[in-house]
Amino acid sequence: MSKRLINSIIAISILTLGLLHWGASFFITILIISFLIFFHELGHFLAAKHMGVAVETFSVGFGEKLYTKRINGTDYSISAIPLGGYVKMKGQDDADPTLKNYDKDSYNSLTPIKRIYILFAGPFFNLVLAFFIYISLGYIGVEKLAPKIGTILDNSAASLSNLKQNDEILSIDGIKVKEWDDISKLVEIKPLNLEILRNGKVINTTLTPKIGKSKTIFGEDIQKPLIGISPSGEFVTIYNKGFSSITYAFSETIKASTLIIKSLEKIVTGVVSAKEMGGIIAITDITTKAASISISVLLILTALISVNLGVINLLPIPVLDGGHIVFNLYEIIFKKPVNEKIFTYLSYMGMALLASLMVFTIVNDILRMTGFYN
Repeated sequence: MSKRLINSIIAISILTLGLLHWGASFFITILIISFLIFFHELGHFLAAKHMGVAVETFSVGFGEKLYTKRINGTDYSISAIPLGGYVKMKGQDDADPTLKNYDKDSYNSLTPIKRIYILFAGPFFNLVLAFFIYISLGYIGVEKLAPKIGTILDNSAASLSNLKQNDEILSIDGIKVKEWDDISKLVEIKPLNLEILRNGKVINTTLTPKIGKSKTIFGEDIQKPLIGISPSGEFVTIYNKGFSSITYAFSETIKASTLIIKSLEKIVTGVVSAKEMGGIIAITDITTKAASISISVLLILTALISVNLGVINLLPIPVLDGGHIVFNLYEIIFKKPVNEKIFTYLSYMGMALLASLMVFTIVNDILRMTGFYN
């Protein structure tokens, strides 16, 4: 059986299984994942061209090439497995770390700083893409929980004040409240002045929050100041237009990056169980479901995945962009490249680690979706 036929069977199998499980929305997920990885590789491609490095291949998809057109020395290809893509530069090939070439137009002939520029361009493009997605979300609008009280807990600060069910919190200490999440950011252990909308009338009330138990998004128990209220379940659409769209996009990109870094930290320290780790199947499942909810939910998830690709690729793991950046920083500091044997050994170690993580997360996804962890 030819390699081309094997790759075609793999591609058809992926598409068939995806359609059977998720339906037509699966195509949206394939397009999103492919585009995000394509955009990442586009960053490397443009930076390499800018530095005068010959790019031998720019492929959309992996595996056997189904269509190739050669333009100015670069093979632009469409490959069989529609999950992303790759760029192959002259003198640089992660599949063969021993490959070196010192021609004038080779990656290896560049200074370490210029190589870092090419390596960083991929993750940077993912972060920039997320930034622009968030700008578009500012104009489209994002549905958030309205700052409207659903229930009031017994013996809470709210129960001792003038707050009532269906009250809408307009501001806390003069700071406008647009959505439910704004409330917790403004709550402190001190007397707070709340501006409330009740039955069409604006009233003011004062209360002092109490310290109570809560949980972080990672399931950790924490002590924090609480009013003692829960949301009504109503939603409000939040818009960020004009200059505020830029500040909103910057803030959300930073928040998403921080969340991913904290998530990795919690997994490494054992706060979050390894069985919670998700892979390509989990991403596909969540993205496909998001596509059926609304365009804003789909774009939020797309931006988060894009940030995830950018941040993860900057981790100092050999084979990833971050690993190669570390090797080049070593060369800058010690005025010599990493020993060839050590470089090759670490590269293969990195490949093995990434392959193991991929298999582990896929198995995790399958066990989770089949209810094994319940």
